Amino acid sequence: MDLHFSAADEAFRAEARAWLTDALDGEFAVVRGRGGPGDEHSLFEARWAWEQHLGAHSWTGVAWPTEHGGRSLTLHQQVIWFEEYARARGPGRLGHIGEGLVGPTVLHFGDDEQKARFLPGIRAGTDLWCQGYSEPNAGSDLANIATRAEPDGDDWVLTGQKVWTSLAQWSQWCFVLARTNPGFREGSSSKHQGITFFMVPMDQDGIEIRPIRQVTGTAEFNEVFFDGARARGADVIGGVGNGWKVAMGLLAFERGASTLGQQLAFRNELDTVVEALRASGRIDDPVIRQRVARLHGELEIMRWNTLRVLSTSATDVRPEALVTKLYWATWHRALGELAVDAAGAGSLLGRELEDPEPGDELTDAQRLFLFTRADTIYGGSNQIQRTIIGERGLGLPREPAPAPAAAIAKGP
Repeated sequence: MDLHFSAADEAFRAEARAWLTDALDGEFAVVRGRGGPGDEHSLFEARWAWEQHLGAHSWTGVAWPTEHGGRSLTLHQQVIWFEEYARARGPGRLGHIGEGLVGPTVLHFGDDEQKARFLPGIRAGTDLWCQGYSEPNAGSDLANIATRAEPDGDDWVLTGQKVWTSLAQWSQWCFVLARTNPGFREGSSSKHQGITFFMVPMDQDGIEIRPIRQVTGTAEFNEVFFDGARARGADVIGGVGNGWKVAMGLLAFERGASTLGQQLAFRNELDTVVEALRASGRIDDPVIRQRVARLHGELEIMRWNTLRVLSTSATDVRPEALVTKLYWATWHRALGELAVDAAGAGSLLGRELEDPEPGDELTDAQRLFLFTRADTIYGGSNQIQRTIIGERGLGLPREPAPAPAAAIAKGP
């Protein structure tokens, strides 16, 4: 990938930086730097207004074609936008699931009617989305889903449970993977077949949302129960039975240019931790300095590898891309550990507040530490990531399948 920015790119950078500075110094100053890891629950109404402000000024869907309301930005300009957003400490995006995952998926797999139905609300920031993938018995092994959908006239009726559903309590829509092959049995070799990708409205009977309270005290994750919830047949993306292909395409879009913005947000967090180390005088500790240097070097490696991956097609998975989740999750967890070490004994004390909301009593260092413990679990645990790297990237033999529970109980 050519890493040199043209004069037009630099002019775009100046435009983006000026707009963000003006917006976040003014009406939306209250949300600046909020909504990051462990803080996703904060200032919902103000951050949703920010989403709509972005949409009104054409700063959502920046990579989308102009005929669908986007800016058709080049890859260089997308990188610039996400980097400038992170540099300006823009708030955590409530619309990132819709804009970064649903939008590209509809553009790639959807028909014209579906594009007209779903894209405008995402781009305007009025429609928020959540993801209906994981289940109690289908986390890292996503193809093990058991949620089922049965036809009823032109509609489908969904029954099942999803878990770890971020922002479900605020979302208008959920994209849901469900089984449409009634003969499926757990452990079947055909479990990747007969899965369908549904767009499901959340405001209807037959959907129950239960918050999952975390160690941080907040509850941005949820369990979602479908008991007779309905989806239109016209809202199936990619055709009945083709959901696995669509689901994998969606996950490929997740590795887009926005990952560079995530890394610049990591840079902001690292800089904050270093400032705390300087304030406490612990920056002079040679062991601490070595940990800081290591984190700095690994963050640079993360950036260069991402740029290398972005030089290929969005749906072309290169071996270099397989290390991404394992690498950044492990790095971020190490940063959380350094953050509490920087605070020393003070890391054991929370904020003293009158009538705090859940999680508000935590310091920034405590929130970062507690949240990053989960980074190496969600989205595929570190153990699963290493298996993926070994089997798909290095061509090693597949891990042996675990013995069925009945065989274990029976014994030799």
